[in-house]
Amino acid sequence: MRRLVFITQHVDPAHPFLGTAAAQVRALARHVDEVVVLADSAPGDALPPNGRAHLFRAGSKLGRGALFERALASELARRPRPLAVVAHMCPVYAVLAAPLARPLGVPVLLWYAHWKAHATLRLAELLSTRIVSTDAQTFPLASRKVTALGQAIEVDGFRCAERPARSPLRLLAVGRYSPAKGLDVVLRGLRLALDRGLDARLDACGAASSAEEERHKAQLERLVEELRLRDRVTLGGPVPHDTIADVYDSADVLVNNMRAGTSDKVVYEAAASCLPVLASNPWFAGLLEGIEPPLLFEREDAAGLAERLLAVAALPPGRRAEIGRTLRARVVERHSVDSWAAGLLAAAEGRP
Repeated sequence: MRRLVFITQHVDPAHPFLGTAAAQVRALARHVDEVVVLADSAPGDALPPNGRAHLFRAGSKLGRGALFERALASELARRPRPLAVVAHMCPVYAVLAAPLARPLGVPVLLWYAHWKAHATLRLAELLSTRIVSTDAQTFPLASRKVTALGQAIEVDGFRCAERPARSPLRLLAVGRYSPAKGLDVVLRGLRLALDRGLDARLDACGAASSAEEERHKAQLERLVEELRLRDRVTLGGPVPHDTIADVYDSADVLVNNMRAGTSDKVVYEAAASCLPVLASNPWFAGLLEGIEPPLLFEREDAAGLAERLLAVAALPPGRRAEIGRTLRARVVERHSVDSWAAGLLAAAEGRP
């Protein structure tokens, strides 16, 4: 019997930030006999038929840690032992799991794709058997343990929508209201493009889940007023992940100004929806290369973004649809959740 332990915060398709974890669990379940999830929350209908869950939600860190260790120890004691323990995005899970799992010969894999490096991540890199990430560039530490798996997009959850000619052009930005998202430059670029005759509006959706993000959203709201964009921009709230496909379908272009160092999954989701994407992160060059007009822009260059907006807006809908189909084909080939799951299991078993 092939078993896998998967540790994450939430397994819920509707979760606005971690909804993809449910798709990853389902994909892994197609390759093994059983997936055991350790999580803070995991609705029963979010798990595949061959999935089980231990919840470690508690009122204190000490209580959470005790429940976590007890659940993991019980799974490691069962026979046959798991193929691997997978720590999903939270390095502390790998730190806590390694002392229990590795002495028993059970590898610990850390899935991490983010620009932020910190002391816990450095310890997790030391204690983990393997690191799995979108690419070596999306893991912020130099490590020979890194295996690149792609982004893990559930492509079948997105569709190629018909996007007729319409005015104004509907621009979309998705993600938390973090300074790392660079929405201030997007707003300035939109203002410049509007002044040159573009007819467009921007809908942003995301959460402000920390004090820093709440402050930044307030700054963006003030900037909307300063740039006279009140009738052109909506700074909306988070969207449940299980309805995000409808949001992509309603847009004409995704604009993404995420800082370099991580591969923002919304770019791949939009591309899987056949939605043309304008992005600044050079990591997306492989996805966007060879397409005319160019879809990459410099992160701090509002004027350059305005040029890209005007060029894409000038395209007939048929050409934008062609670009969208090209992007979807590239996501299917390089970034599907099924290829991700197969690669993760190969890493767990020490296969190339």
